[in-house]
Amino acid sequence: MQLYFIRHGQSMNNAHWNDPHYKESPDPSLTEIGQEQAKQLGEFLERSQNIMGQAGWDIYNHHGFGITHMYTSLMERAVHTASFTARRLGIPLSAWIDIHESGGIFVRDGEAKLQGLPGRSRSWFEANYPELNLPAQFDGTGWWNRPFETEEECQQRAERVWAELLERHGDRENQPEQRVLFVSHGGFFVHLMCAILNLPWRQASNGLNFWFLLNNCSISRFDVRQDEVITCYLNRTDHLPGNLITG
Repeated sequence: MQLYFIRHGQSMNNAHWNDPHYKESPDPSLTEIGQEQAKQLGEFLERSQNIMGQAGWDIYNHHGFGITHMYTSLMERAVHTASFTARRLGIPLSAWIDIHESGGIFVRDGEAKLQGLPGRSRSWFEANYPELNLPAQFDGTGWWNRPFETEEECQQRAERVWAELLERHGDRENQPEQRVLFVSHGGFFVHLMCAILNLPWRQASNGLNFWFLLNNCSISRFDVRQDEVITCYLNRTDHLPGNLITG
């Protein structure tokens, strides 16, 4: 299996991160820059989708990506980002609720995380993203409808996602390799990396914390074989022009 992890395009919250007068959105939309990043990403993956003349292990996808499955979280910025690529590639786009950003949908008052919110409804997704395959159990209410998620709960969720990913798409004898694309979030990526590497949450040596930095619409690739996980590249942004590389 190959896993391609893409962080969503620039959101309104990303763009106003250092603005003390900005009121954070619980589920922000993409900015114009974020939409252009997503458009550039989709065009790049469309140009590079077909496997052409591959010889040996194509560690940097010079011969193409060959994406077979696409998943997105149900946060608006991720779905909007994923929709550009799904339309370009013409492959099904499925919601995977558990790859959402840490915390879920909630309101914040300074550093205090307050009550959870419903999140977008099934009818909203059906009206705005008809190409998105939604879980059957997702009813007419919002997809979140839970309290704020703690970091410990998020780490447990990341571990479940990793185990389920291996179960769904791990290599099978006499079956072609599956190449899976996630459109997700920077905070969840750190939790997923801790799950993959079996590390304590953000705990480095000598009392330090660590973070895996991802730019908006960057691509990271992991190859999962029978007995190993290989990090091929992290935070790849060469498909974006310099003026569209944002954090």
